Amino acid sequence: MFPIIPAGSAAVSGNEEGIFGFGHDGNVCDITNLVSNTGVVASDVTGVGTARRTCAATQYGGDKGIFNFGVDIVGAGAAVTNKVSNTGVVGSDVAGLGTTEFRRAACSYGEDKGIFGFGGDDWSRSAVTNLVSNAGVVAADTAGVGTARKDLNACEYGGDKGIFGFGDDGSVASMTNLVSNAGVVASDQAVVTGTARTMLAACSYGGDKGIFGYGSTGSDVSMTNLVSNAGVVASDTAGVGTVRRELAACEYGKDKGIFGFGQPSYADMTNLVSNVGVVATDTAGVGTGRFSLGACSFN
Repeated sequence: MFPIIPAGSAAVSGNEEGIFGFGHDGNVCDITNLVSNTGVVASDVTGVGTARRTCAATQYGGDKGIFNFGVDIVGAGAAVTNKVSNTGVVGSDVAGLGTTEFRRAACSYGEDKGIFGFGGDDWSRSAVTNLVSNAGVVAADTAGVGTARKDLNACEYGGDKGIFGFGDDGSVASMTNLVSNAGVVASDQAVVTGTARTMLAACSYGGDKGIFGYGSTGSDVSMTNLVSNAGVVASDTAGVGTVRRELAACEYGKDKGIFGFGQPSYADMTNLVSNVGVVATDTAGVGTGRFSLGACSFN
């Protein structure tokens, strides 16, 4: 028998668990923290791979994850990847393909693949993307579409599509770029309803929707913007929890999300997101407080 899905409801097909990884805790680090299927963050796991900050992460293969790019301890771009197994084990470095960008964003698409996109350094911005196969292989650069920018974020929506949003294009930006279920990035779409900002986080929730949250407008903020299952970004929702930037977010429990860590002050608190997109107040942190980290779901 096939399950009966009530009309108008979304099939829940997300991952059960999540992982926060890498970042800056006073020094660049390779620490990871697993997130359970109830949104509980575990204590630090000793790092595997090159310590770095401003990396990006996405799920791939339906139940695995991958961290990529970032800045290492000497300030150089780290074009390495670290795969995350479906039990949350982080693999050793694999030489990366593509431009050594950081301050990038990433999300899944096509139900079992991923995409890294945009980014830059202190002097430049890019719109280049790199697709991730369902076996975790990162492809060479795809010429950028849309406004070059860094310090943006991305999440899945619609069950099999993605969206890049906000960031720094020379000033704070609010445009988005949709990603089709074949990994094709669309041209800029103006966001007239959300506050422009950088250094924010994003994740999916509800099985087919997404949420952008927190970041900096020049000052740290905590507002969120929901993304519909058609990729439409809603107007600002008043912030809940500690204002911060350079945090990360991922899915857990198949249809919920979690924002965690960030700065200022090497934050370690988290904020859970319900399956209807409601953000909860701060949960006391577990693990080393840090910022400029990545996160993705698995299992």
